[in-house]
Amino acid sequence: MKRIGLIGGMSWESTAVYYRLLNEAVRERLGGLHSAEIVLHSVDFARIVGLQQAGRWDEAARVLGNAAQGLERAGAQCVLICTNTMHLVADQVAAWLSVPLLHIVDVTGQAVRAAGCRRPLLLATRYTAEQGFYTTRLRRAAELDPLVPDEAGRADVHAIIFEELCRGVVRPESHARLMQILQQGIAEGADSVILGCTEICLILDPDKLPCPGFDSTRLHAQAALDFALGASPDSSLRPAA
Repeated sequence: MKRIGLIGGMSWESTAVYYRLLNEAVRERLGGLHSAEIVLHSVDFARIVGLQQAGRWDEAARVLGNAAQGLERAGAQCVLICTNTMHLVADQVAAWLSVPLLHIVDVTGQAVRAAGCRRPLLLATRYTAEQGFYTTRLRRAAELDPLVPDEAGRADVHAIIFEELCRGVVRPESHARLMQILQQGIAEGADSVILGCTEICLILDPDKLPCPGFDSTRLHAQAALDFALGASPDSSLRPAA
């Protein structure tokens, strides 16, 4: 089993999901008392959010790059940035490494395409939905035609993520609002939805949506598991169909 390096804490709520998914899958795959070989660097999310808000992405990249190097020195044989938004600086972080950085957009886009979907609605933070790095990579790497919610929808998704989910708060009215945004996306031509923030799985179940759902957290963890064990994907980590 290869050792997985996680850059987490953005937020720790979703990092805990990564840890659980990886260990549950290893136990299911190998049986007995087996668990995943993981090294974790959990950053102070408040510091990262401050850099995001100030547009200081190069400095944020250095913080994550240093964390990535530390994980490699600790024996990590691959590294994951456990957040969608900070993949804005993924190429910069990867440059600090001599081991693979498993890119969340690539594994998510591959799953959408493999399922035969082409026009996923991207539910994500404003940074992810508006900066273009995510949708551009989906178009180039997976030949998809992603959609994003309208201005009001993007603002509401962003607020639900930062003001609620990152703080461990899950509200029924927020679930209803996300479903409304999804239904609007379907009306505008979306054939699927990407849960493009690692916290959205805390409020939306990809198995209970009106279209195929792709949970980026689950898919990213699946990619790490496949790398670590060198085997085919585990059904417990596959996206909803």
